[in-house]
Amino acid sequence: MKAALVGADGALLHEARRATGRERGPEAVVESILTFAADLRAYGEEHFGESAVAAGVAVPGIVDAEKGIAVYAANLGWRDVPMRQLLGERLGGVPVALGHDVRTGGLAEGRIGAGQGADRFLFIPLGTGIAGAIGIAGAIEEGAHGYAGEIGHIVIRPDGPDCGCGQRGCLETLASASAVSRAWAAASGDPEADAADCAKAVESGDPKAVEVWQNAVDALAAGLVTALTLLDPRTLIIGGGLAEAGETLFTPLRAAVEERVTFQKLPHIVPAALGDTAGCLGAGLLAWDLLSTEVSA
Repeated sequence: MKAALVGADGALLHEARRATGRERGPEAVVESILTFAADLRAYGEEHFGESAVAAGVAVPGIVDAEKGIAVYAANLGWRDVPMRQLLGERLGGVPVALGHDVRTGGLAEGRIGAGQGADRFLFIPLGTGIAGAIGIAGAIEEGAHGYAGEIGHIVIRPDGPDCGCGQRGCLETLASASAVSRAWAAASGDPEADAADCAKAVESGDPKAVEVWQNAVDALAAGLVTALTLLDPRTLIIGGGLAEAGETLFTPLRAAVEERVTFQKLPHIVPAALGDTAGCLGAGLLAWDLLSTEVSA
C-alpha cells in the first residue's frame, strides 16, 4: 500500500508505504487500510499543524465510486466493502472519495504528470495485466457501468492464449509485463527470467529476445491503434513495468503504431512521469475534487 498527504495543488507533502498483508484475509486488509489512513492523518496533524480535510482511496478490481463501495478485488479477496463509509467513520467524518486504482493513477498523470495540458489522453499501465484510463477535459471517463478503459481485453489474436476473462487472445495475454515474462522464460529456458531480463537481452542483440519483444510490441501496437481509432486521444501515456525499458520499448512501439495508422491522427506516445506514486497522488486529487464539488454545490 502506498499513501500520501497531498496539497491542494497536487504537491506530494509526505509519502509512506506498508505491506498489504493480503495473506491475513480480506477483513485484515481493510483494517490495515483504515489504520494506515488514521496514522497518516495523525502524521499530518503533528508535522503540518492541521488535519487532512478530505481523504481519497484508490483500490483495484471493480469499484462503485458513486456508492463508495469496493465491489470486488480478486487479488485481495474482498466483496462489497463499504470503503467510503468505513474510512469516513475512522477519520472522524471527513469526506471520502473512492476510485479505481488505474483510473486514479490516470487522473494524476493527466493533470500533473505526462498528460499535463492535453484535453484528451489515454493512460495505459503495462503490468501484470493491461488496463486503461480515458482522460477527457481533466476528468476520467468511467463508462455507464464503471468498466470504461479495459483495453487489456481487446481481442488481438482470436486464436491466441486463453485469458482469465473467458476470451482468447486478449491484449494483456500478449503484451503485458507478465506475458513478456512468460514468453521470455520459455524462449530462454530460464524459468526465473522476466520482462526486465528480456529488455536487457534485446539491448544486447539476443535474437530470441528480439523476437519475443517484437511480438509483444506488435500486439500492443494493434491494441493501441484500436483504442486511438475509437478515442482519438491527443496523448498516449504508457506506464507500468514494461515502460521502464525506456526507448527499448518506445522506439519500436512508435514505429509499429505509425505503420498501422491510415486515416487516424498519431497521438504523442510518451512514458508516464509519476511512477508508482501516481495512484496516491490521484487519490489526493479525488479528495480535493470532492471538496471543490461540495463548495460549488
